[in-house]
Amino acid sequence: MKNMESTEQNNDMLAEYSLDYAKAKPNRFAKQASNVITTVTLDPDVAKVFTTSEAVNKALRAILSALPNSQLPSKL
Repeated sequence: MKNMESTEQNNDMLAEYSLDYAKAKPNRFAKQASNVITTVTLDPDVAKVFTTSEAVNKALRAILSALPNSQLPSKL
């Protein structure tokens, strides 16, 4: 019983902390992302056909080349 009493007395962690993220600063030691990586989850049946990111990109680029320019966003 003595161990339980000592752990209760030494527990100085609060159940919840209120953090003000408006005062947060970026981590100066972390590398800044130079390019953005987007992760997409494929359904299992699609993942069986497209096993690599290169295969997915190749198929999507083929679809994009078949679309009229009016349907494409201007930033491609």
